[in-house]
Amino acid sequence: MQTATYAEHLAEFRSRLIKCVIAVLVGSVLGFAFNEQVLAFLSEPYRIAVPGAPLNFFRPGEAFSIVMKMSLWAGVVFASPVILYQIWAFVSPALTPREKKWAVPLTLVFVTLFLAGITVGYYALARGLTFLFEFGGDNLNPVIGADDYLKFSMRFLLAFGISFEFPVFLFAAMAVGVTTSQKLRSGRRWAVIAILVVAAVITPTGDPLTLMMLSVPMYLLYEAAILAGRVFLKK
Repeated sequence: MQTATYAEHLAEFRSRLIKCVIAVLVGSVLGFAFNEQVLAFLSEPYRIAVPGAPLNFFRPGEAFSIVMKMSLWAGVVFASPVILYQIWAFVSPALTPREKKWAVPLTLVFVTLFLAGITVGYYALARGLTFLFEFGGDNLNPVIGADDYLKFSMRFLLAFGISFEFPVFLFAAMAVGVTTSQKLRSGRRWAVIAILVVAAVITPTGDPLTLMMLSVPMYLLYEAAILAGRVFLKK
């Protein structure tokens, strides 16, 4: 019986994984169809930082490689609703009613915070690039490869998106009893220091404005996690 159950789970996992892959492939086709718009969107912070300067490629096949990678990234983004649904459909039968009650709102909060982090990071990226390029002064001019820029910008945006998720983990820690809202309130001073350190690591530009664009929202989200714990996790 256990072998049959395991086989059924494995078959379902395979089926849902195939659906996710198909969704990513379809999304990648859409990403390829709109690759110029995607590239224009991602390169806008660069154009703000260095007006009139183009992004360059240095190998014959590099432009094709960049378009393919961008199409795949876009495919994952376009397919994310399908992927989230497939994960939920696979996991939900094993959840208790109480766990299901929390799963949907937490997922919505998780996605919303991630998108908010990417949005803040998108606007912070132009400022960070400007700060970095100003170090060259009049003697050094930036000649930036498109591949290098896209890797840097994607890491930058991803770091902002992930950083905005930390109140979800704080709330989860309170929910399982690892910490409490009272402990988090009493640890505000250390939280500020930790947030500044994390923000400095994530924003290696050294630009104070970019640092504040990450650290201030992170602290506000810290306070929001405390408030959520007090409201929703009452004994």
